Amino acid sequence: MSVMQLYRRGGWGSAIVEMQLAHYGIGFEPVEVADLFIDQQAREALMRISPAGQIPVLILPDGRVMSETAAITLHLADLTGRDDLVPRPDAPERPQFLRWLIFLVAQVYPCFTFGDDPARFLAEEPAQKQLAEATTARLQALWSILERAAGTPWLLGERFSALDLYAAAMTNWRPGPEWFQAQAPKVWASAQATAVRPGIAPVWQQNFA
Repeated sequence: MSVMQLYRRGGWGSAIVEMQLAHYGIGFEPVEVADLFIDQQAREALMRISPAGQIPVLILPDGRVMSETAAITLHLADLTGRDDLVPRPDAPERPQFLRWLIFLVAQVYPCFTFGDDPARFLAEEPAQKQLAEATTARLQALWSILERAAGTPWLLGERFSALDLYAAAMTNWRPGPEWFQAQAPKVWASAQATAVRPGIAPVWQQNFA
């Protein structure tokens, strides 16, 4: 394999990695994945590659498998030797970058895992509805935490980073664009500014427009 392969689906979490690859100018072969919520065969096929059965999955040119967007984000920065998306270890923004990167993947993202398709975890419809509502409320609370800490024009203030790419993707999901505009305007402004950046805009449009 001479190039990376990215297992992707339009509008899903793979967009976060796609935008990074576009930013860095790294070519890749897209592998389209069916809707994992409704296609059991697609889920089983993906689990043979990455047991969690989630995308994105990035296959490196030597065949090694990478999952988890945070891990991929840090690896791509190391691979390119660049610090325009990930602050270097001695950069003053590095601690806050790592804090909010892990916050997004460890606190925010699981709300989608459990709340987007509660029937995967609960059999009774009332319980499914309660879980969907509870995860939406939790998302609102978590994004409000980040909103209070966010800078302008970017989430780290004057410093653009991969966090803004996360925002550009995730503000399209629950609790929805209207909520972000009204309740998290700094996060929303970062996301909108990121979506029109040269190089990133075509990828964002392909996934979310």
